[in-house]
Amino acid sequence: MMQAIWKGAVSFGLVHVPVKMYSSTEDKDIPLRMLHREYKEPIQYRRTCPKCEEEVPWSDIVKGYEYKEGQYVIFEQEELEDLVSETSREIRIIDFVDLSEIDPIYFQKTYYLSPEETGRHAYMLLVNALESTQKIGVAHVTIRQKSSLAAVRVIDGVLSLVTMFYAEEFRDRSQIPNLPDKEKVDRRELDMAKMLIEHLTGNFEPEKYRDEYKARLRRAIEDKMEGKEVKPASDEKTANVLDLMDALQASLKQLKPFDETDKDSKPSKRRTANRTKRTGA
Repeated sequence: MMQAIWKGAVSFGLVHVPVKMYSSTEDKDIPLRMLHREYKEPIQYRRTCPKCEEEVPWSDIVKGYEYKEGQYVIFEQEELEDLVSETSREIRIIDFVDLSEIDPIYFQKTYYLSPEETGRHAYMLLVNALESTQKIGVAHVTIRQKSSLAAVRVIDGVLSLVTMFYAEEFRDRSQIPNLPDKEKVDRRELDMAKMLIEHLTGNFEPEKYRDEYKARLRRAIEDKMEGKEVKPASDEKTANVLDLMDALQASLKQLKPFDETDKDSKPSKRRTANRTKRTGA
């Protein structure tokens, strides 16, 4: 049974939909602990003060902002809680927009929303309204004292919330090193690249993608438990192609026997089947 991590309401206009929030994903990583190589004992971490060199209990820990080197403004937990507004228990929808208008770079984490008993009718009303208008709500929400932009949308008939970054949180692209200047590309190379993309185009089926590293790690754990030697991952050997055009042509030849008559055609069932076989789906 899922545990609610937040309780509040979705509001748009004067309409309030009381909801509970649940995480839509769970951590499937394989836990590896840090051990002392010699004694095989877990490493411990302690909260210590560098001045008194003693372990500090949680009751003696406060938060502070360093406004100058070594100088802090101190906040007690109660002071931080007082800064949270009354609307912190509210997912307040500000605008409704098309999902296609939002670049995926803004999205962070998805949560499911379920209705409280008193809000089931309003919940279904919002679900149906969003589905029929094909819109999503852009909202403000505060989760664990962190304010976020959010998108309220319907996923498989369930109201969901996706936390988003604010525009101010993105770094300026001018900070990215070694970006190439805009320049014209070779027309033939562009045509070949577009053809390669077309051949590899298909429907997005998330269930066919697997975490291969996790599978290899599980096998390695089993091998070690049985006293076997761990086999390294086998790297696919790629041809040492230095010329871009040669690389594009070689890529297309790997897909199927190259046929100039297919240049402007859409991916055939045969090409889709070949691509599926290559990806192991």
